[in-house]
Amino acid sequence: MNLKKKKRFIRIIPRLDIKNQFLIKGINLEGLRVLGKPYEFAKFYSENGADEIHYSDSVASLYGTNNLRELVKKTAKHLNIPLSIGGGIRNLNDIEQMLNSGADKVFINSAFVNNLNFVNKAVKKFGSSTISASIEYIKIKNRNYITVANGRNIINLDPLSWSKKLVNEGVGELIITSVNHEGLMKGFDIDIVKKISRKFNIPVLAHGGAGNFFDILNIINQTNIDGVIFSSLLHYETIKKFRLPKINYIGNIQYLKKLNKKKYNPKISIKELKKFLKSKKLNIRNDF
Repeated sequence: MNLKKKKRFIRIIPRLDIKNQFLIKGINLEGLRVLGKPYEFAKFYSENGADEIHYSDSVASLYGTNNLRELVKKTAKHLNIPLSIGGGIRNLNDIEQMLNSGADKVFINSAFVNNLNFVNKAVKKFGSSTISASIEYIKIKNRNYITVANGRNIINLDPLSWSKKLVNEGVGELIITSVNHEGLMKGFDIDIVKKISRKFNIPVLAHGGAGNFFDILNIINQTNIDGVIFSSLLHYETIKKFRLPKINYIGNIQYLKKLNKKKYNPKISIKELKKFLKSKKLNIRNDF
């Protein structure tokens, strides 16, 4: 049974993928490029209209680590909006450490797939509003499978069925990422997001594919999502405001050096996106 949602206020959420304390960006969750210092970007986005910031440790699940505590502490001091953390969160203690470091929420993928009971335990201890489930899925030969470890490992379970299990366990929010679309900036996979967002009466966020403002408008208008998470569209313009990191051992620095020579485009910003969506009669928080 589809549940009709109440009037929505769409959240605009930059996602910052982290590796070795640096902000990185890839395509299909791979091919990572170093962009700079994540707390500089987070602070800039917070000051320019973001409704929330998402930090994701891109290799934490793969290596069984969680190295974001100090970065979270440093970032939280400069934000006046919620900070949500994901990557490498495996147990209740990991959640508590992130919250004590300054995070407002956590989002979890691999640990929930490995142990569905963990969802209910986390919700009971910290509250559903603190616990989000990240669903990363990939389409192969017209079938959708959920994945873990940043899209590296495929699980024989479809995203809609998995969403139902998570909701039944009490998770407070769903974050839907299309691995096929992530980083390509060619639009969202609307079909899956539409099905999930219309089926459940909890917040659903869409991630993976925003290439322009109309891509974001389309996913909002055609689904029941409560927010859009995106990165490339913002990062590749915002980086021109900062110095490139003095390192050359992660990713394609030459690409970024060429990009950095181009003039920063203020029209590609959160403020301009909100103005655009507001002009289309959508309910957007007024931070401009």
